[in-house]
Formats: sequence, structure tokens, C-alpha cells
Amino acid sequence: MDRRGFVGSMAAAALTEKQSRAQAVRRSVAQSGPMAEVRLITLDPAHFHAALVQKEMYTGVSPQAAVYAPLGFDLTEHLVRVARFNQRPENPTTWALEIHTGADYFERMLKEKPGNVVVLSGRNREKIAQIQRSVECGFNVLADKPWILKPGDLPKVGQAIDMAAQKGLVAYDIMTERFDVTSLLQRELVNSPDLFGAILTGDRNEPAVFMESIHRLLKSVAGVPNLRPPWFFDIREEGEALADVGTHLVDLVQWTAFPGQAIDYRKEIQMLDGKHWPTTIDKDQWRRVTGQAEFPSSLTGYIKDGKLDYFCNNFVSYALRGVHVQMNVLWDFEGPPPTDSYFAKYRGAKSRVEVRQGAPEKFRPEVYVVPNTPALKAEVGEALRKKVGAVQDRFNGLGVEDRGNEFRFM
Repeated sequence: MDRRGFVGSMAAAALTEKQSRAQAVRRSVAQSGPMAEVRLITLDPAHFHAALVQKEMYTGVSPQAAVYAPLGFDLTEHLVRVARFNQRPENPTTWALEIHTGADYFERMLKEKPGNVVVLSGRNREKIAQIQRSVECGFNVLADKPWILKPGDLPKVGQAIDMAAQKGLVAYDIMTERFDVTSLLQRELVNSPDLFGAILTGDRNEPAVFMESIHRLLKSVAGVPNLRPPWFFDIREEGEALADVGTHLVDLVQWTAFPGQAIDYRKEIQMLDGKHWPTTIDKDQWRRVTGQAEFPSSLTGYIKDGKLDYFCNNFVSYALRGVHVQMNVLWDFEGPPPTDSYFAKYRGAKSRVEVRQGAPEKFRPEVYVVPNTPALKAEVGEALRKKVGAVQDRFNGLGVEDRGNEFRFM
């Protein structure tokens, strides 16, 4: 089977899980009041993820949607993105938006209740307070990561989720890598003792889990250059990379290595090391990525010699139930093609399982299994063949290519 067919079959499996989650939202909405269909309310859409929620139409979701936000750049960009979805020649969407602006937009939304699902993606400093208030007032919430930026706000996350459960509502992360096809396959393989063995504990020098994610500040979304608002470069508002993109990586580690198990962060996580450093942006780069000529006064403390030090890069080392984990979460200004890159490695007693998304893979994620020694290759290869046969009901057409010292899924 060629790569296109492989990705298609994997995507179908992921879509099934997404549909299950969407059904859970619809069930909750139906239980929460007389409005039977899902009606979206987008609150202060200051990130393009808010528009991506409306990239497609969904069964059971009304085309009538509301937007509550202050009048300005962020709102304008959001409306343009949704309009492009409506105007595209192939499979256009049919969203009809009601726009509400003004300084009291949030309080008006809570009072007017034009829908039952609040979508949050953008400014992060006040996000957890907006989530809590929305749930208190009877709304379901789909909120993009990160929900919090400060350690002291961590209890509020649990409070919001518990409150939603008590009210028969849902409060979900809007973006999760759990549904990515390569993440699903990597998790399946890591939890296959015949080919992976038990996960190693590793140490600080050679961790059992290593992940690296590199995002680009200058990129295109749906074929259009994505201008970022100036506030995005204020880490007090946006957060650093670990809080934002790193949310995905941290979640994937516990979901993959300890599936279906609750983690007690107070007892089972040991922080070992961490650091941050800036990506330096000059005036020309600032103009290209924001469309503005000058750095705003709010970033004065981060400007040196006429350049902005954007502290968006993080390294972290920690132990999860004794399993050593390390992560690099990075933002480059721009990269080869306008795309991000990713690498994830899990080390087991028999082999390691990797997702690679770099230049050799043409920046498309691919899954590899690498036996620890040549003597283990035959055993790992046979276990892989059995595993491929066992998962055909979920990943129809999945195959494995023997590349000498490693196996590549295709």
C-alpha cells in the first residue's frame, strides 16, 4: 500500500475517535437545555486555531454561530479566515456569523447566551478565568491550550473540569495530538511487549523518552501568510513554548507510556532540569511577521540593541514514575518549507519506537521501529508482522518495510 493509502486508513481511524468525542459533546449539549443542536460561540478569537474549528461543517452543529470579541486586528483576521472557508471553491462551508463587539463582550456573552459551546483560542493570561465563568453560567467549553501560564493556577484547571462534570457539561482541550495518526500508532507499538519490551527508565544522560518540536513564527495557514499580533510575542500573555506547544508533548508522554492511568503530579513527577532562551527578532523580521514597523512599548523590557529577545524556547528534564523524559520545545523564525518539525523517541527493552518529521521525511511524519541489537531484529520483525495483522481492522492496509537496521511503517 502506498503512503497516501496508509495515511488515509490511519486518518479514518483517528476520525472515528474524533467523532466519538464530538458525539459526547452533542450528548452533553442535549442534556443541558432545550437547545438540541450544538451552537458555537467564539470568544475573543486571537489565534488561528479558533477559525480552524470552523474549517468544516459538522452534523448536529448549527451553521449559525456567534462571535464576541473587542473590535480590532484579532477579530478581523478571524472573520477573514472563516470567510475564506465559506468562499473556497471545493467543499465550501456555510457559516453565518453574528458579530458582537464592545468592551463588555464577555459579560454580554454570558448574559445573552446565543449558543451552548464556547470556543476559546487566543490570549492565555485570562483564559482559565473565562473557562470557569463560562462553565459556571452553563456553557460547554472547547478551549485551546494552554489553559494556564502560572503554576499557581493549576488547581483552577481541576476545579473547572470538576464543575463541568457536576453540571453535566464538558470542558475539553480544543487541540490534542492524541488523534494524530502517528501518535496513535506509536502508542500501539510502545504498548506491545513482544516488539518493544518494557519501557526503560533511562537517566539524565540518556532518557527513556525524548521529544523535540520545532515551530516556525513565520508560516502560512491555508495557503495565506499568517500575521501574528504583537501580543503573541509577550510571554506574559502567550506563555513560553513549554506552556503552549509543550502541553501536547507532556500529555503524549503519559498517554503513551501509561495508557488509561491517572497520574498524581504531586507524587509521581520529579523535575530535574529546565532552561529557556530567546529567538532574537530584528526589525525587518518583526515587520514581516506582524505587519508593523515598530516594536510596541509593552515589549520594551525584552528589546536589546534594537532587537527583540522572544523567550520562546524551552528545555525540560523530568522523571515520570521513574521514567526519565527530556523535551526541546522550540520556535525558529522560519524554516525550510513553511511547516513545523517533530521527533519523538521511546526506548524499550527490545527496541525503540520513533516518529520522525524532518527533512529526510520531507516534513511528513513517519513511524519507525529500531531493534536495540542486530540479534533482536528477527524477533522484533516477527512481532511487528503479527502486530500489523492484528490491527488491520483499525488500520486497513498498514504495512512494514524492512530497511536493514530498522523497520518503517508504510
